[in-house]
Amino acid sequence: MSFRSFSGACAVLAISSSLFSHPLQAEDILSEQIKSTALELKETALKAGLAYELDESLSTEVGARRVGTPGDKKGVDWAVAKMKALGFDKVWTEEVTHVMWERGEINAEVISPYPHKMTAIALGGSVGTPEGGIKAEVVEFENFAALQAAAPDSLTGKIAYVSYRMERKIDGSGYGPAVIARGQGAIEAAKRGAVAFIMRSVGTDNNRLGHTGGMKYEDGVPMIPAAALSNPDADILSNQIRRGKPVTFKLTQSSSRHDATVVKTANVIGEVTGRETPEDYVVLGSHLDSWDVGTGAVDDGIGVTITMAAGKHILDLPQRPKRSIRVVLFGAEEVGLIGVRQYLEKNQAEIGHHVIGAEWDFGVGRIYEMKPGVGPEALNAIREMAELFAPMGVSLSPDNDAKGQSDLSILGNAGMPAVNFSPDGSLYFDYHHTDNDTFDKVDPEAMKINTAIYTMFAYLAAESGVNFRK
Repeated sequence: MSFRSFSGACAVLAISSSLFSHPLQAEDILSEQIKSTALELKETALKAGLAYELDESLSTEVGARRVGTPGDKKGVDWAVAKMKALGFDKVWTEEVTHVMWERGEINAEVISPYPHKMTAIALGGSVGTPEGGIKAEVVEFENFAALQAAAPDSLTGKIAYVSYRMERKIDGSGYGPAVIARGQGAIEAAKRGAVAFIMRSVGTDNNRLGHTGGMKYEDGVPMIPAAALSNPDADILSNQIRRGKPVTFKLTQSSSRHDATVVKTANVIGEVTGRETPEDYVVLGSHLDSWDVGTGAVDDGIGVTITMAAGKHILDLPQRPKRSIRVVLFGAEEVGLIGVRQYLEKNQAEIGHHVIGAEWDFGVGRIYEMKPGVGPEALNAIREMAELFAPMGVSLSPDNDAKGQSDLSILGNAGMPAVNFSPDGSLYFDYHHTDNDTFDKVDPEAMKINTAIYTMFAYLAAESGVNFRK
């Protein structure tokens, strides 16, 4: 059985089981007219391919969009111009502030016993090394927990190295056990006296490319440089250590923090204004910024352009839906969900009018599951939506605990109902945060299907009038 057939079969079984366990009310919540319009939107999205076209534009005309760089500003300008050209009823920005960080240059190499040039990349937010670099013995840890278990002062004058290899999973669940070392590794290493921290990249590929990503420091703990090795170079380093001889590593890194220098970016917001209760919003989210490697076509160009295209398709209907649809392209996500945190501060008073939201910030394949996070009464409407998505291979999760992905998790935890759509992420971490995050990795057919799902969801939620909190 093909993957598509398997997904479709799972969808039908899941929906059937769910409906059997929780029978619908005597009358469906979604009217036949609403369903009919949603199916028309599906056909429009499947034929148009608009999201794919927009992603090509973003990748080609803008490219990398790390906060504080010229590319970030170009991305904001691009998004505002595109939303206006697509005909959004309102387009505006909300300023987001962060601090400056410069990547600089990096040189990594094994000095002895078997000299090798290493491919590495600085982790986002890392300090640099002294001008002449750091040369020290490497101590390997199989995972972050092993580093945490190391004795105090056991790494004095040494370089800590976490060699944990991320597992490939369709739902991306291999990410969590790997990324914890990226975020916290430099802190734990420094607490034990290490002079630098290196790790195997958080990625599932075998390319000689490093995966960057944000890391953290802790007040009162020395800030030491942190970098990620490509998977093949991590193999070389681990193979040398396994031979039982001391391995000397040299890291020279000119990255620098400028924590007193404020940089400005923005959340870009486009609205489809509702015809009856325009003060109520269905939120479609993604993040506009990217790391400064690759072109950000996948992370999160896919999300940016799917949500923009969904808004455009609904704008082209003969009349607006009852509620407004707010497409929010968040700034400064990669450096700690900064844009959405500042969005919540500015919009705290109207969080009760954020009726439901969905975000795209993961995967390159087709959506295979829909997980709600709504009130018990609203589940009936979710089941009806799921029936419309099932022919596209989407099953309904038996769980009802979604909080929203990435940025929208902040709004979900603040009380906004959410739906999480799960796309096939098997290949996502081959490209994530690398020079390989480029437009050729974007699947045009998957983009059409996923755009159709987001478009239908936004319309159904906006037109139905369902209270998703009940």
